[in-house]
Amino acid sequence: MSVTTRYREAWEGFWREAPTEQGAVLWDAEPSLTAKVHLALLEPFLGAPGLPLVDLGCGNGTQTRFLADRYPRVVGADLSAAALDHARLADPAGQASYRLFDAAEKAEAEMLHAELGDVNVYMRGVLHQCEADDRQALVDGLATLVGDRGRAFVVELAEEAGALLRGLAQGPGGPPAKLAPVLRHGIAPGEVADAAVPGYLRTAGLVVLASGELPLATTECRADGSRIELPSRWMVLRRG
Repeated sequence: MSVTTRYREAWEGFWREAPTEQGAVLWDAEPSLTAKVHLALLEPFLGAPGLPLVDLGCGNGTQTRFLADRYPRVVGADLSAAALDHARLADPAGQASYRLFDAAEKAEAEMLHAELGDVNVYMRGVLHQCEADDRQALVDGLATLVGDRGRAFVVELAEEAGALLRGLAQGPGGPPAKLAPVLRHGIAPGEVADAAVPGYLRTAGLVVLASGELPLATTECRADGSRIELPSRWMVLRRG
């Protein structure tokens, strides 16, 4: 089962319109506030740290490039060709490699695993804006990639973040500038119920090694200049 055509087209449209400069997209926060913080939580659990690392849902590759400074082989994977165009443009030295990839397509996940072997996965904010019918298939694909030796760091918006975003969108001045294009392209962030996530993991055969809550930094600010941060939950996962 692959992701719906509507979902893929929404992301293509979003990334074709997106500015190329770093920080112009709502979730494109600097790695010091995102991947660097997350790696500190993941690394104690890496049983095989020499494995390739896949940045799943890499978008324009800001976090991918940071990861490629720290790991010998990093692959940025995304289902949007336009996002990967941004990522490659921003990485002229080719620190990482980039792959058009649909994790919800079983054959694609199996093919990438056959090529790379077990991998460690970094996945930030992918599940929470998936179409409902694709969520289990995505988590199944994640389990395929990590195999027996890999670990996955997954951070997703908490359910309450969806309400916060909807509140921002309905403000008197309309949605903040960087949230507006997300909504215009029909991408609905913060749609996964917290209680649904354990079921997806259990079905995929994934177990939680560690978990917690963190604010997820955005690149957008409120009228008073304070950065908008969204409630999120993080997990380190392995195959059971």
